[in-house]
Amino acid sequence: MKQVTFDDIYILGNIVTENDLYRHYHYPEMLIRYDSNFIEFKKQPSLTELKEAEKYLREFHLRYGQKHVKFCFPANSRIEGELEDYLNKSGYENGFLELYAIHPDQFSAVEDQPDIDIQVVTDDNFETYLSLQYQQDLAFGSEFAEAKIDLAKRQFKEEARIIRVLAFYKGTPAGYVDVITTDKTAEIDNLTVDEAFQKKGIGSRLQKFVMDNYPDKAVILVADGEDTVREMYRKQNYQYLGFQNEVQKI
Repeated sequence: MKQVTFDDIYILGNIVTENDLYRHYHYPEMLIRYDSNFIEFKKQPSLTELKEAEKYLREFHLRYGQKHVKFCFPANSRIEGELEDYLNKSGYENGFLELYAIHPDQFSAVEDQPDIDIQVVTDDNFETYLSLQYQQDLAFGSEFAEAKIDLAKRQFKEEARIIRVLAFYKGTPAGYVDVITTDKTAEIDNLTVDEAFQKKGIGSRLQKFVMDNYPDKAVILVADGEDTVREMYRKQNYQYLGFQNEVQKI
């Protein structure tokens, strides 16, 4: 498998500032999306450097009415010592992501199920995709769900490398996944199965679609390090490639 790192993961956002220490991503079209509006450190900062970046990002976000600050740290570097103490005392929420990759021919076997129908999203079923996504995103608030709809519409028109896939269970929309393609990778993103249809093999069938359609690419994804779904990826033969710490505060 080709070498894969967190640098291969798609980031929705524009780099508005970059220096030797960090990249600052900003996405004015969706200011409430924390994963598009943050600072990513290229190397582990000192406490003084973190405080300076924090002051800069807070002031930048306040100009746009944003009420959060978020930082991502270098891959496979733990937050320790005075950095950890400061972030904890300052009220930051800590989390981490895990990077996984697999060659499609290593994916665990998935049985065909006639009740599950997998379809690429086209003009004909785009509204079905939007409706299902909106219902899932309401858990994060109507403002976020509506912003995700606007984002999906923009990307559907402008981002040819993002393929959307729908799953139907006995004719009912039940799940979806976005596939972000590059020359060497196919990234699984936004993999979602409606709660009413979970444990029916829908998530595996959506992944199998990616494996079958991109046999020559490394299939990659990031998982929340505190989410049990990452155990499923390990059982499906994905290879764990590392972690990345992130913190945020509202």
